[in-house]
Amino acid sequence: MSNPFLVTSSFLLGLVVGSFCNVCIHRLPQGESIVIPRSRCPNCRTSIKAHDNIPVLSFLLLRRQCRSCGHRISWQYPVVELLTGSLFALTIFRFGLSWHTGILWAFVAALVIVTFIDLEHQIVPDVITLPGIAVGLTWSVLAALLLTNDHGAPLSFSPPTPLDALLGMLVGGGILYLVAVFSRGGMGGGDIKLTAMVGALLGWRAALLTIFLGTLSGSVIALVLLASGKKSRKDPMPFGPFLALGAVLALFWGEELIAGYLRLVRWGL
Repeated sequence: MSNPFLVTSSFLLGLVVGSFCNVCIHRLPQGESIVIPRSRCPNCRTSIKAHDNIPVLSFLLLRRQCRSCGHRISWQYPVVELLTGSLFALTIFRFGLSWHTGILWAFVAALVIVTFIDLEHQIVPDVITLPGIAVGLTWSVLAALLLTNDHGAPLSFSPPTPLDALLGMLVGGGILYLVAVFSRGGMGGGDIKLTAMVGALLGWRAALLTIFLGTLSGSVIALVLLASGKKSRKDPMPFGPFLALGAVLALFWGEELIAGYLRLVRWGL
């Protein structure tokens, strides 16, 4: 059972990181620095003071308005903060605290950033996915060389082996690359790199599961939107958020989902 203090502390840390994720979501598509200047109102450009930049709480206390100009603050800000905090807490709850935790936190934060950028701009930034691929491959090598367990018990989370990470990158990116080729542009390059990143960080089995779950959830939502008349067949639909959802499910419950699928296959046979 995970330590409640660690889970709560992780949630609070995730709220703070979620605030930074909001900065990335706003600035990366515009090519702006995510470090300077300090956080500011997107409407009046006034710098936001520290006491007005407390995750979630400031949004509530300010009643969803900028203190300087009264501009309405988007609900995206607390949603991103709460989502990131919840994913940080879930990471600790599922896997405990280990030297892998920082990588897993960075991974789920990256998925949050990708999701909201793709929803608004229909792009998946290379500045997120390409370093993610490099981190995943490096992480697998370091884990293979340096990972020890002083207590002799297996860790609750194990990164992929170097071969698994390499295969994950090739399988994850390769499948969507083939889809892009045969569909003549029906798949974006950002989605290809995103699944390559997932594969490099989680391995080839998780990459396949991510693609399957992303395609399944995306298809269901697309059918609902088409049936309701909110989207037409010609309207573009970002695929990144569905891949991100698939990656989260693969990270936290991938083994259970794969085992359940294999049981169904055996029963079917």
